[in-house]
Amino acid sequence: MATLLHDAVMNPAEVVKQRMQMYNSPHRSALSCVWTVWRTEGVGAFYRSYTTQLTMNIPFQSIHFITYEFLQEQVNPHRGYNPQSHIISGGLAGALAAAATTPLDVCKTLLNTQENMALNLANISGRLSGMANAFRMVYQLNGLPGYFKGMQARVIYQMPSTAISWSVYEFFKYFLTKHKLENRTPY
Repeated sequence: MATLLHDAVMNPAEVVKQRMQMYNSPHRSALSCVWTVWRTEGVGAFYRSYTTQLTMNIPFQSIHFITYEFLQEQVNPHRGYNPQSHIISGGLAGALAAAATTPLDVCKTLLNTQENMALNLANISGRLSGMANAFRMVYQLNGLPGYFKGMQARVIYQMPSTAISWSVYEFFKYFLTKHKLENRTPY
C-alpha cells in the first residue's frame, strides 16, 4: 500500500524531472513544465508510466529487502548493531535491485519523456503508451542492450542511497531499542 501511495504522488514529479532533463527541453521551470504538460497532454500524461513504476518498484523493493536480509545473515548473523555490515549489505542490496530492474526503468523513462527522436525512429506519431509498447520500442530501437542503458549510473546512484538508508534505519532502531530498554522499570 505504501508503494501505491508513494508512486501516485511521485510519478508526476518524476515526469516533470525527466522532461526537464531532456536535451533541449523547452521547459524553463518545474511549474511551467507542469502547466505545459497538463494543458497539452492532460493529467493522464503524469500517470502514463504509473503501472510501469509500480511494476518496477515492487520487484525493486522485494529484491532489495530479500538481499539485505540474506547478506545480514551472512555478515552479521547475531543481528547486532554493526554499521559496517549495514552499509555493505545495504549498498549491495541496492545495487542488485537497481541492476535487475533497469529494463523497467528504461521503459518508464521512455513513457515519461515521450522522446521525439525515439518516437520518430520507430515511426510512431502521437504518444507512446503502455509498458508492452515501451518494451517493444526499446527492443526495436536498440535490441537487448537497450534495456540496460544507464545501468551503471543507476547502480552507482542506488548503492550509496540504500547504504545510507539502511545504516540510518539500523542506527535509530538500535538507539530507540537501547533507550527503551534502559528506561524500562524492573518488575
